[in-house]
Amino acid sequence: MQDIKTSRLTRKTFPVTGMTCAGCVVSVESMLKTAPGVKDAGVNLANQSAWVEYDEEQNTPAGLQKVVQSIGYDLIVDAEDPFKEQEEAQLRQYRRLKSRTVWALVLAAPVVVIGMFLMGMPYANWISLLLTAPVVGWLGRGFFINAWKQARHGKANMDTLVALSTGIAFLFSAFNTFYPEFWLRRGLEPHVYFEAAAVIVAFISLGKLLEERAKSNTSSAIRKLMGFQPKTVRVLLDGREQDLPATEVEAGYLVVVRPGERVPVDGLVTEGASFVDESMISGEPVPVEKKEGAKVFAGTVNQKGSFRFRAEKVGSETLLAHIIKMVREAQGSKAPVQKLVDKVAGIFVPVVILIAILSFAAWMVLGGENAFTHALLSAVTVLVIACPCALGLATPTAIMVGVGKGAENNILIKDAESLELAHKVNALILDKTGTITEGRPVVTDLSWTTEEKEDFLKQVLYTLELHSEHPLGEAVVNKFKEEKVSSLPLADFASITGQGVRAGVEGRVFYAGNKRLLEENGIPADARTEARADELRGQAKTVIYFADEKRVLAILAIADQVKSSSREAIQALKDQGIDVYMLTGDNRQTAAAVARQVAITDFQAEVLPSGKAEFIQNLQSKGKIVAMVGDGINDSHALAQADVSIAMGKGSDIAMDVAKMTLISSDPALLPKALQLSRKTVRTIKQNLFWAFIYNLIGIPIAAGLLYPLNGFLLDPMIAGAAMALSSVSVVSNSLRLKTAKIG
Repeated sequence: MQDIKTSRLTRKTFPVTGMTCAGCVVSVESMLKTAPGVKDAGVNLANQSAWVEYDEEQNTPAGLQKVVQSIGYDLIVDAEDPFKEQEEAQLRQYRRLKSRTVWALVLAAPVVVIGMFLMGMPYANWISLLLTAPVVGWLGRGFFINAWKQARHGKANMDTLVALSTGIAFLFSAFNTFYPEFWLRRGLEPHVYFEAAAVIVAFISLGKLLEERAKSNTSSAIRKLMGFQPKTVRVLLDGREQDLPATEVEAGYLVVVRPGERVPVDGLVTEGASFVDESMISGEPVPVEKKEGAKVFAGTVNQKGSFRFRAEKVGSETLLAHIIKMVREAQGSKAPVQKLVDKVAGIFVPVVILIAILSFAAWMVLGGENAFTHALLSAVTVLVIACPCALGLATPTAIMVGVGKGAENNILIKDAESLELAHKVNALILDKTGTITEGRPVVTDLSWTTEEKEDFLKQVLYTLELHSEHPLGEAVVNKFKEEKVSSLPLADFASITGQGVRAGVEGRVFYAGNKRLLEENGIPADARTEARADELRGQAKTVIYFADEKRVLAILAIADQVKSSSREAIQALKDQGIDVYMLTGDNRQTAAAVARQVAITDFQAEVLPSGKAEFIQNLQSKGKIVAMVGDGINDSHALAQADVSIAMGKGSDIAMDVAKMTLISSDPALLPKALQLSRKTVRTIKQNLFWAFIYNLIGIPIAAGLLYPLNGFLLDPMIAGAAMALSSVSVVSNSLRLKTAKIG
C-alpha cells in the first residue's frame, strides 16, 4: 500500500478482489465515496486497486473494507504484502474458474448430442435436465450473481443477457419436462432448450477464463523487477564485512560489491573500479566504467572488478524502486476500455426484456381463447432468440483466430484489448538499442595500416583483448573466434585504466586501446589513419587502435549495428500514416547517426526511463494513440504507459511481461504486420456483431408475433433456437476467414 499524508487526510491504495467488469468499478467507487470521512476515491479495473483519500479520525482501513464487503467485493488491508496477497487471490480465482469451465464443457457436450441427434431416446429430457442443472445452477452461478449486482445499480451487461436467457431457457425446459401435459392438452409440443442453456454457460465461461488468464499475468513484471533488488547487502561495519537484510541498510553505510553481484542500493563509489551493466536504466548494452566518485544504481550488475560505495538512497528511494512504482502506476493509469459488446448489451438487454413484456401483455389482451398460451410462448421465444451466444462469440472467436494468425507470423499477442486498439495507432515510439539495432556491440570495420603478416597480428590482437577487462574487448574476441584465430603466450600484461591494454609478444610490445593510450606512449598515427578514425567516429562508432611501440598497425570500429529490416519497416509505418519517433538513453551523436540510417527525423537522446513515459504522456495529451516498442528493463515504464505496448522477443523478460504484444523474432518488419492484423481483426469483429444483431433485428419482432395478424404465423421456440444456433455458426465461420487473410 502507498501512503500519502496531507494534514488530517490520508491517501492509501488498496488491492481490490472480486471485480470483473466496469459495473463492478462503479459499484466499489460509489460505495467508497459515500463512506464516512472519505473525501475522494478512485477504482481501477486494470490493476484491480482502489485509492481512497479519507480522514483517519472518521474512518479506518477496516471500516472501508466493511463498506466494500457489503456489496460483495473485498479490500485487502491487513496484510504484510497486500499486492502479493491480491495476486494469490487472483490465482485462486483463475483456478476455480478453470475448474468450473472444464466441468461446464464436459457436462454440456452430452446435452448437445442429445438435444441435436438423440431427442427421441428414452428419458432424453430427464438426462438433459440432470446434466444441465449443475451447469446453470452451480457452474454458471457467477453470471446470475453479477447480473443481480448490475440490476441493483439499474444497469445491464453481458452477464445480464446470459443470466436471463439461460435462466428462462432452463426453467421453461424444466417445466416442460415435469409437466408436458400443459402443452399437449393445448395441441402443442413441449420442446426443451437444455442444450442452449448449457452451451451458453460453457462458451461464455471459456471466454472469461481466457480473460482472467491474461489478467493474472499483469503483475508478473512487477514481481520480476522486485527480484532485481538483492535480499541481503554486504556492508562494512566496525572494519568488518557483514551481511544485512536489505531493509536494514541506511544511507551512509559503506557497501561492498564483488564481481557478478547486483548493486543493492544507490550510492557513490569510494574505492575500487569496475564496469557495471546499466542496461536496465539506459538500455545500452555496453557496461559503464565505475571508479571513485561515480554513481551506481540498485539492480545494476557488476562485471569483473570489485568496489565499495557509500549508500545514498535506500528502500523506496532507489531508482529501481521508482521504476517499480512507475510501472505499477502506469499499468493502472489507463481507464478500462468498455467493451463494445457490453456497451450494446446495456441498451439491448432492457429493450429485449421490454419487448418480451410487451409481447406477453399484448397477447393477454388480444390473444382470445389461447391468450395465455400464446403470451407465454411469445415471451419465451423472444428471450431465446435474443440469446447472447452469437453476441458472446463475436469478439472472442475473432480474437482467438487473430491471436493464432499473429503466432503464425511470430507476433505473440497476450491481451485482446491491444489487438483491438492497435489499428487506431497514429504515433509509434521506437527504442534504439535492441529494437532498431541488434542490441550488442560488434566489430564493424577493421583497417590494417601495415603490410606485416596479418595472421600473426590477428593472434596478438585476439590475445590482448582476451585478457582485457573492457566490455568492448568481447566484441573483438567474438570476431576472431568466428575466424578460428588462436591465442599466443603473453609477457608483462597490463590493463591501463581508461586507456586499454599492453603486453609483450615475442620480444615486441603491443598496445590495444584508445587514442589517449597512443599519446601516453608516444606512438604516432599518420594523417590517413586519423582521417579514417574521424570518419568512423562520425558514424557513432567506437574506435580502437592496435599498435606496437613504433606505429599504428590497425584501427577497429565497434558499434551496435542497425537491423537490416529497420529502415524498410519504418518506411512502411510512415506509409500507413503513423508518426515514428526514436527515444534512446545513448548519446546524441550515436542517436543522430542511427536516426539518419533509418530515416527517422524525430528523435531524442540521453532519455531516462521516466523521460520516455513523459514523452508518451505528452503525445497522449494531444489525442494521439501511442504504441511503444522496446526491449529493455529501461523501457518497462514507457511500455506500461503506452496505449499499445510491443516488446522484442530477444529482449528482457520484464519488457515482455509488461508489453501486450511480443515480436518473437525481434524483427522490426513485423511491426506494420501487427498493425495490419489488428485492422483485419477489428473488421471481422464488427462483421460478427452485425451478423449477431441482424438475426435479432429480424427474429425478435417475428418471435413477438408481428406476423400473426397478417398470416397467422407464430414462431415456434424450437425454430428460434435453430435461428440462434445459425447466428453462432455464421459468426464462427466469419472469424475463421481471418486464417487465410494476408497481413503484409
